[in-house]
Amino acid sequence: MSWRVNRLTVEVQQGDLTTQDVDAIVNAANNDLELGGGVAGAIARAGGPAIQAECRTVGPIEVGDAAITGGGRLKARHVIHAASMRLGGRTTAESLRRSTRRSLEIADHRGLRSIALPAIGTGIAHFPVGECARIMMEEVVALAPAATSLRDVRFVLFGDEAESAFRTEADRQLTAK
Repeated sequence: MSWRVNRLTVEVQQGDLTTQDVDAIVNAANNDLELGGGVAGAIARAGGPAIQAECRTVGPIEVGDAAITGGGRLKARHVIHAASMRLGGRTTAESLRRSTRRSLEIADHRGLRSIALPAIGTGIAHFPVGECARIMMEEVVALAPAATSLRDVRFVLFGDEAESAFRTEADRQLTAK
């Protein structure tokens, strides 16, 4: 299902983030940019060792920031690593908001047209999925009027609960836009 806000098309779907044919996928990262478990582990397995090697040249970064690397063997040309937590830590509302905003800004400033995001922080970092959906959708809405290159924002989610939460937030925040 998709919605429009300004020049952006926002999609919500269940699927495998690592198979998305987009300019960039977003990694639910720790600030050390160590690709361990969860989304990061799936990206490391699918994209190969080049992504972790490049992460070691750009990390660590601040919690709430994001960094971009190549996509290795992924269909996506880039991976944007949204650092919503410290290694072994938890995601907070503020770190989720800042790292999501920074990921979208990086994509737009780099001239990317399409990006796919997971439900950042809801796995290993135990952030509540409903609050995650609200915050991430708010950041997309906030970016929409200023977006210069970004046109396709895709939330690619694991499981019914996340998909339902993101569809609910998209309906609530984007239908009236």
